[in-house]
Amino acid sequence: MSEHLVAAGVVRTHRPLAIISGGSSGIGFCIAEILGSRGCTVAILGRDPARLARAREKLEAQGIAVVAHALDVRDFAACTALVDALLAAHGTPLWVVASAGIVEPGFFLEQDVAATHAQVETNFLGTANLVRAAAPSMVAAGQGHIALVASAAGLFGVAGYAGYCASKFAVRGFAEALRIELAGSGVRVTVSVPPDTDTPQLAQERPRRPAAIAPFAGSGRPLAPQVVAAHLVRTAERGGFMSAPTAQLAAIARLQGLASGVFARVQMRLLRRNKP
Repeated sequence: MSEHLVAAGVVRTHRPLAIISGGSSGIGFCIAEILGSRGCTVAILGRDPARLARAREKLEAQGIAVVAHALDVRDFAACTALVDALLAAHGTPLWVVASAGIVEPGFFLEQDVAATHAQVETNFLGTANLVRAAAPSMVAAGQGHIALVASAAGLFGVAGYAGYCASKFAVRGFAEALRIELAGSGVRVTVSVPPDTDTPQLAQERPRRPAAIAPFAGSGRPLAPQVVAAHLVRTAERGGFMSAPTAQLAAIARLQGLASGVFARVQMRLLRRNKP
């Protein structure tokens, strides 16, 4: 067990902290298992208290140090308050994983505008809110991993998923810009672009998937969330930027990354030259 220090009524541990939104199920939960098994205290965040409680029990049964907090990542003030409290109790995070996300399938012109707003607010703005709350302390410490879960739908458009694609394209673009801005800080940025993954979200989505696009959108066998999680952690630890866990997606990512990689290197050189 880790050693504890008590100061000003706050218990601190020497375990590195991993903050994981969407950590109560699916990819986020599997990442919590991986990082927790490596000695991190995992802070799992989610909107459903009952699901969080079940996830905490499963992690504790594996001997993992875990805290669970209900949080709606769309609420920036709540994100900031919770991250500040976690930092006070556990120190600067070594990992921040933004895995919270929703999907609302349906053709754009047939869908209520609220569905588009909800996906952008949760998938992109929720990701940005968590990173904005946690990243300054990581930059100050000069180390850490920021890992963002986007989607294969952040690489190419899919009919019936306009709002979801927009939100996941935004996560990927955000990750690309953030990687450039944090170059040289010691904080590394990695983004995952998984295909269909066998999660509770996929189980809810599939029956609502437009039938006309199902032969394309559901053409492959879903990956296990453990595979996606392990690939993301491995890519991040190796200093990689994009985690594409299948050969097909890796090829698409390489093609798309050629130009963005050149642009990123040009910008990094400019930022180094003009660093105050």
